[in-house]
Amino acid sequence: MAKTNPFTFIQQVRSETAKVTWPTRKETGVTTLMVFIMVFLAAMFFLAADQLMSLGISFLLGF
Repeated sequence: MAKTNPFTFIQQVRSETAKVTWPTRKETGVTTLMVFIMVFLAAMFFLAADQLMSLGISFLLGF
């Protein structure tokens, strides 16, 4: 593999960065909101699952 000098490397990085499709501010906001909603839903699911398992174990052990 041939070595690349720093100047050529920087040119290649800038060229590749120009190819990236960056999200708009609106897309970033919508995506962030969706992440928060999914985190909340996952937290509620695991809370409910934990409570049900706790209730089941308490029933089985007679507490």
